[in-house]
Amino acid sequence: MRVNKVDKKVRMSKDGVIKYQILTFCFLNDVQISASDLSCLTELAKLGDHELTSFCKLVSDKQIFKSPQSARNAITKAEKKNLVNKIGNNRKSISISDSMDIQTEGTIFLDYKFLGIEPQEA
Repeated sequence: MRVNKVDKKVRMSKDGVIKYQILTFCFLNDVQISASDLSCLTELAKLGDHELTSFCKLVSDKQIFKSPQSARNAITKAEKKNLVNKIGNNRKSISISDSMDIQTEGTIFLDYKFLGIEPQEA
């Protein structure tokens, strides 16, 4: 079997590395997200646990969504896709899902290895 190896090295911003991890998780798990959802999840990953109402205002102020309510709707949608955890009843706290295992601290070196295999003919 012949294998074509592609070795790419890229230096990018911390935001870019976080976005790449989120996109890769969503791609591998067949989860569809919009560009706004991706930006919102990136902000949440950077902040860590955050109070829901203030986070929705923050992403609205950054013009990721047009209003805090739009941000809240996106968070609810992300929670249903298991991308976000909500904790509490009154002043809910939200965080990026642990299952995504997103690295956000320090210098981040991502080392993904993918193998694309041609289907075998019978």
